[in-house]
Amino acid sequence: MNRPLAIDPIFDTDFMREMLRQMRALDSYGMHDGKPIDIQLAPFVLSKEARAAIPLLGDPDQRTLSRVKAFYNAIAVLIEKECGLMAVPLVHLSHEGFGRVLITVGKLVALDRALRDVHRFGFESFSKMKTEADKQLSVALELVGRHADVAGL
Repeated sequence: MNRPLAIDPIFDTDFMREMLRQMRALDSYGMHDGKPIDIQLAPFVLSKEARAAIPLLGDPDQRTLSRVKAFYNAIAVLIEKECGLMAVPLVHLSHEGFGRVLITVGKLVALDRALRDVHRFGFESFSKMKTEADKQLSVALELVGRHADVAGL
């Protein structure tokens, strides 16, 4: 049974298309080729119960770390697409799941976000994921616009 590629209009947005590109880049063996976008992005959606069930002991697994990086890489790509300047994401995490994300544009730090409990990284829905990305994107673009001289360095 073939399902349509996008079952919800949210998957036609720039952010969700970029998230799909980021996830496909992580799939070096093509295991998810041909799967619908909602299935490929499903690991980003965690209910409150599922999030609470994830233990905070030990190192975050590589799949979770990859999802964190994919999320912020997608935001960086959209910043770059919007302002025409290179946006570089830096994700620094401790083995305990705490850290920081920076996205720089030129010499400007366009996004600075503290991360905690990365073990439980996820969103309640695709809509909430997109809303969070849109918030961060708009703040970053506003900073780039306000400090274009620094961003252009």
